[in-house]
Amino acid sequence: MAANPVHKIVRFRIGRSSGYGLLEGGAIYRLSGSIFGEFKRGEKVGRVDAARLLSPCVPSKVVAVGRNYSDHVAEIGGAVPEEPRMFFKPPSSIVGPGADIVYPSMTKHVEAEAELAIVMRRKARNVSEANALDYVLGYTCANDVSARDIQHREAMPNRAKAFDTFCPLGPCIAVGLDPSSLAIQSRVNGQVRQSSSTSLLIHNVPRIISFISEVLTLLPGDVILSGTMAGTPKLVPGDVVDIVIEGIGELSNRVVAQGKK
Repeated sequence: MAANPVHKIVRFRIGRSSGYGLLEGGAIYRLSGSIFGEFKRGEKVGRVDAARLLSPCVPSKVVAVGRNYSDHVAEIGGAVPEEPRMFFKPPSSIVGPGADIVYPSMTKHVEAEAELAIVMRRKARNVSEANALDYVLGYTCANDVSARDIQHREAMPNRAKAFDTFCPLGPCIAVGLDPSSLAIQSRVNGQVRQSSSTSLLIHNVPRIISFISEVLTLLPGDVILSGTMAGTPKLVPGDVVDIVIEGIGELSNRVVAQGKK
């Protein structure tokens, strides 16, 4: 049986035209309908290389899962968690492809974290693992940027991961993709720094969704970050960091120093 086709949804701006579109063969076609319901391809609006791609969704919240690859747990120390470890990143931390990651003046150690992001399609509360994927719209690349010195000093992720621009997402939402075994990498200035597969997640995508939905209600467009692997690279202003996930594409952002107003 042939696999279902994968559709790539983007949020774009070309000149005065903006909205959701479908990416096909280097071109963007306007999306007719709702990304959370029925949709189809509309008229062509332009080439993707002439467009500014925005964050592919506008979530009410970003729920992140930490310590979800065994090699990363071994790297940072501690026991493998029996349950997903949850924390939150504010919507104000979200930026899209090509946007700058601003290196805050109050930290001296910023790292990138390559992660598969789950984008919800339906309201989800107390869903089973068996049915969890029915609530998913698709998947995108995420960079869970972290001020590691602050995180270690405070022994919690809240401030360290909440800075503006610390949650790049994109370039698209891949709809119809199987998330169970996707190659995932981070690259800094073209050099591979992290490399793994989503098959090595401690808690897989259905487990993560089911667990979080027992705690809180997930809404359409909400984003879940599934965790990162070992080797999280240190960043400095001037670096270009890419998150690359099989079947989705490449999310690229430049790091810049925080300016003063």
